[in-house]
Amino acid sequence: MLTATDRYLARLIAVPMLGTLVIAAMLLVLDKMLSLFDFVAAEGGPVSVVWRMLANMLPEYLSLGIPIGLMLGILLAFRKLALSSELDVMRAVGLSYGRLLRVPYMYAIALALLNFGIVGFVQPLSRHAYEALRFELRSGALGASIKVGEFTNLGKRMTLRIERSLDEGRNLQGIFVRAVSRDGQSVAVTAAQGTFLATDDPDVIIFRLRNGVLVNDAPKYKTPRILSFSSHDLPIDLPQIENFRGRDVDREKTIPELMVIGKNPATPEKLKDEVRANFHFRMVEVVFMFLLPLAALAFAIPPKRSTSALGVFLSIVFIVTYHKVNQYGEGIGALGKVDPIIALWGPFLLASGLVLWMYHVIANRPGGQPIGALEVAFSKLGKHIVRLLRFGRRRPAAQGAA
Repeated sequence: MLTATDRYLARLIAVPMLGTLVIAAMLLVLDKMLSLFDFVAAEGGPVSVVWRMLANMLPEYLSLGIPIGLMLGILLAFRKLALSSELDVMRAVGLSYGRLLRVPYMYAIALALLNFGIVGFVQPLSRHAYEALRFELRSGALGASIKVGEFTNLGKRMTLRIERSLDEGRNLQGIFVRAVSRDGQSVAVTAAQGTFLATDDPDVIIFRLRNGVLVNDAPKYKTPRILSFSSHDLPIDLPQIENFRGRDVDREKTIPELMVIGKNPATPEKLKDEVRANFHFRMVEVVFMFLLPLAALAFAIPPKRSTSALGVFLSIVFIVTYHKVNQYGEGIGALGKVDPIIALWGPFLLASGLVLWMYHVIANRPGGQPIGALEVAFSKLGKHIVRLLRFGRRRPAAQGAA
């Protein structure tokens, strides 16, 4: 049963945790959105595909944002308790740090399971869907729009140019089309207006032209044939589009699929190294979340009579640095230079030792502060910076008095 203290802690953790998770996801989405708009515009694709691509990127962003949100949620909650002296009261009535961490570990277990589901099953599928959208944009399978004022090649034998596009492409004006058949026959058409129409054949569309001139030439013609028309249907064979690859990349495989490939004796050694490295990378990222409540508590509590936020800064540096070390470990493990178990679980053991030492200091040593030396150093540095700024403001006044 949860006590009133547990419910109070749960509320304190939930607000900053959810806020941090939302802000982190929004920042990552906004950063990616700008590059996606540039990419889609350059490929001539519809704007709607940007939102589909961002939706497929959300699982990857959540897998990064959930540990950060968990860390900062617990840290800011205990920091608030420490600064308001509520933590001292709780400790005085017999609540140990181990007891106070019951609720944080409930959050950690729930979010670790959620993150395992994301990195193990959802993220591989969404990554493949994202790459498929990129492929379809580059190949034109998404119906990339024809760029106004530029010559566009439809296959190898047709060139099209449009002066104006109205009604979202349904009304095209100032049209020039030139097509060459395999036997050398060519058709050049200019028209005032035109519209693309679908047919029963998915590989053929009709370009209905109005008020134009058609010039037909062939090797057997002595002179080109010229035809004026009020309406003319020009069939266009759509270029064949290569099918996108399957989920052949290790990052696009689910956890069970990675295990099957890794245990298969027929798997090449290079692929086996890549699969094992990716598998251990995902697992170590999830298991590391169980250390975050201990690390957050150690970073959260500042020295007495201090409101320093150095622990907040160091916690972000700690978790981001560890993630980058894991990425490097995955890279060298995939190359076969170091066994993936050593490359990924070795840093995990070192980080675990550091976190457990920090928790031991804060929990079992009276007045212990694992980052106390850094607090003192940054405090002195801050005082020197303030003095320099004050000196810089007072100097002009002193010169004016002289």
